[in-house]
Amino acid sequence: MQKHKNIFFYCGLLMLFSEVWKQWCLTYILNNGHYNWWYFPFQLCSIPMYICLILPWIRSPQIYDAFLTFLMDFGMLGGIFAFCDTSGMYYHYPPLTIHSFAWHVLLIILGLYAGFTIGKNISIRNYLKSAGIYLICCVVATIWNLLFHPYGNINMFYISPYYIMAQKVFCKLALILGNNAGIAIYIASTLLGAWIFHCIWIFLKRGLKISVNSLF
Repeated sequence: MQKHKNIFFYCGLLMLFSEVWKQWCLTYILNNGHYNWWYFPFQLCSIPMYICLILPWIRSPQIYDAFLTFLMDFGMLGGIFAFCDTSGMYYHYPPLTIHSFAWHVLLIILGLYAGFTIGKNISIRNYLKSAGIYLICCVVATIWNLLFHPYGNINMFYISPYYIMAQKVFCKLALILGNNAGIAIYIASTLLGAWIFHCIWIFLKRGLKISVNSLF
């Protein structure tokens, strides 16, 4: 287990250093030294970085498995579906565009590695715990969106009530049903999408009986 924790940690460090570089580029190359809170790293696709950084210090097997489940369900979901709408991954500074694509590819790789690493410990309970992590992040994001809106553009998790839902499909629902309803449907759809990923992992584990250790 410690070997796997170290690999996640090194990936987390790589993501952290690249994120610091990204924030520097956004601030000083693209925004004339002014920080844009829109790009603060607290989105669904940012959470895996924090999880990877803290995994080596997690001693509880239950919490450890919940974090791995988050990576293999919600992390992979964010990584894969980012490629369904890549408009937000392009920047006027090409290295940032490369970074954005590489980041989401890494999310997919981390999700796969987490899925194989977790072994047979895939259950509905693990999904519920990872869903709890996601919902807690949504609550934190909402609090930040409300508190810091007066100080700049901020839309953590893209669920700020001050901005019209911009995600594909959900933006159309928001126009028809209202923005708050669009946000609620977006969150519910994310939970459903992660659950579908979780069911696929259960099928793979029970049907193929594979683990990361069996591949080497």
